[in-house]
Amino acid sequence: MSRTAGRWITAACALLWPWAAMAASHAITHEDLWLMKRLGAPEPSPDGRRAVLAVLEPAYDRKEQAYGLWLLTTDGTAPPRRLTFAKSAESGVTFSEDGRRIAFSSKREGDAEEQVYVLDLGGGEAQRVTSVALGARSPRFSPDGASLAFVADVWPGARDDADNRRLAKERSDRKYAARVYDGFPVRAWDQWLDERRPHLYVQPLAGAAPARDLLAGTALAAAPGYAGHREDSGESLEPVWTPDGRGLVFVASDDRDRAARDFTSTQLWYVAAAGGEPVRLTSGADSWAAPRFGADGTLYAEHTRRSGHVYDATAVAALELDAARARLTSAPRDLTGGIDRSVTSWGVDAGGDVYFLAEEAGLEVPFVAPRHGPVHRLSPGATGVYSGLAVAPRAARPTLLARWESAVQPPEAVRLEPAGGHVSLTGFNTERARSIEWQPVESFWFTSAAGRRIHSLLVRPAGFDPAKRYPLLVLLHGGPATMWRDQFVIRWNYHLLAGSRYVVLLTDYSGSTGYGEAFARAIERDPLAGPADEINAAADEAIRRYPFIDGTRQCAAGASYGGHLANWMQASTTRYRCLVSHAGLVDLEAQWGTSDAVYHREVTIGSPPWAGDPLWRTQSPISHADRFRTPVLLTVGERDFRVPLNNTLEYWTALQRQQVPSRLIVFPEANHWILRGEDSRYFYAEVAAWLERYLGPGG
Repeated sequence: MSRTAGRWITAACALLWPWAAMAASHAITHEDLWLMKRLGAPEPSPDGRRAVLAVLEPAYDRKEQAYGLWLLTTDGTAPPRRLTFAKSAESGVTFSEDGRRIAFSSKREGDAEEQVYVLDLGGGEAQRVTSVALGARSPRFSPDGASLAFVADVWPGARDDADNRRLAKERSDRKYAARVYDGFPVRAWDQWLDERRPHLYVQPLAGAAPARDLLAGTALAAAPGYAGHREDSGESLEPVWTPDGRGLVFVASDDRDRAARDFTSTQLWYVAAAGGEPVRLTSGADSWAAPRFGADGTLYAEHTRRSGHVYDATAVAALELDAARARLTSAPRDLTGGIDRSVTSWGVDAGGDVYFLAEEAGLEVPFVAPRHGPVHRLSPGATGVYSGLAVAPRAARPTLLARWESAVQPPEAVRLEPAGGHVSLTGFNTERARSIEWQPVESFWFTSAAGRRIHSLLVRPAGFDPAKRYPLLVLLHGGPATMWRDQFVIRWNYHLLAGSRYVVLLTDYSGSTGYGEAFARAIERDPLAGPADEINAAADEAIRRYPFIDGTRQCAAGASYGGHLANWMQASTTRYRCLVSHAGLVDLEAQWGTSDAVYHREVTIGSPPWAGDPLWRTQSPISHADRFRTPVLLTVGERDFRVPLNNTLEYWTALQRQQVPSRLIVFPEANHWILRGEDSRYFYAEVAAWLERYLGPGG
């Protein structure tokens, strides 16, 4: 970094973060955790000289939260500059091809729903450019900058926006309240699904012409299985303009109605910018997502080969599109699959080199798939996690932007160097992080009884004294297709749970990602017992390796699939003095029948429940309720459709029937996760009290 850049960043820190002089003097508090700034992924301009970053300034009262878009210079020669001040989220930021404007979605004063805004970076206020009835999202500038594509939901049968408003009013005026379904699925995450479906629009930016619905009246949009790529916030079509501006490539499914009995897919489609019936570009059981064009016109996209297993890695593939004929002219070329890791985020530079991130043993690290040469790993360092990688598509030299964080450094925006390492571009959380007394995570490996290499992370408490002996808190990650990372986590923060009292152990069991497809698939036909055995063996290994761990005092805690594992620990071992289970299943069959995600559970077991496979009972914790002995804290969100409330209530009933010491906390406004600040603070306090009760001096 140049001296000038260093002076700019130092000045920015002094201006933006008034606690810069604070010393590292206290263990992390919930206020430290909750009030850290939360950063989106940086979005680079096409030439790579600038980037826009969404930043949330959280508060315990959501009405006091503040959102803002910040402009960064990617060479670090100027401090971040705030572009917007908002009370609602600003998402989907995208640059115009000339880099002078950005578009984003937000719900501002006077908006009934989220709409698309355009901001000239040369000055002035953001201007609203859409006014569709059910809201607009995912904006994309046309190559000439004259139009915007965006995604908006539509009621079936709506011919135009006025029709959409009429149909919405008809539904709101109904005198009865009922949800009616003729097919699957009916719920997603924390929402009941309705008849609305995502459509692709084009909005001219000059004049008063209304937005054109490109999918109105098409057979695709009317198909029973039509849907967009499902995201937590809704369905996205992930549109991208063809280089000539005459059409768009987007992502959609036409088989979602099969979700109860089969894996579904998302495919790439082409539609003319003037409208017409979309043309399918890909087919089969494989899934495609995140299309984008390279500087030479090559189409790139994420490709997940469907093998019939519960887990399949995602790669980046190159395709040749003849846009004039709306067809692919060659078979897809897999560019990244040779490393046996799943791509998490990626981009293509002006020369056609593909840079991507992949999980690897507690880290998320950068790789490059050169246009000419083998895939190889960049040198990122031995700590922390990169995420949200974006590559400037027209930059003269490779310009790679991402977030970087570690367990002791909340996220900041960085520029990755192709030769390895990164340069920090922001310091929103740096000084506050320095005021906290915490130690980096450390890792170790061991070989399981099944011959698998198992990786774990270890967290020491604040004020660690090697002469003392500390109880062990074993954390169980969810998924299972994820991994523990050297990362700053809000929902299960390692250091906040450790406090000054406990050593925390985080083990990646069979089924975790970051160790290859075979390791992630090893959970099939062994959904709970095998992973639990590996976690227990990791705890034994930690106790053997680290003399400061008191092996006579252990508790285990987990959420989602980690909650499933906590409940299996209840059924299978008495080694733990207590358990904490959030959103965990206790009955495999009940979970299969009520969750919003179904079919992969059959694949994991090997059959539907009625086929008689004994695994449905032998690895279902409720089948072993006669063994329940361990005190457990149960927490659940009332709006959770991923692991619905009935599983927690069934577990609670069995615990009360067996007279096992237990405590049930239901969060009425929570979904699968506890997302409100005060709810989170209460949750952590309850967990701390539970652990103290069973691991403290008198426990």
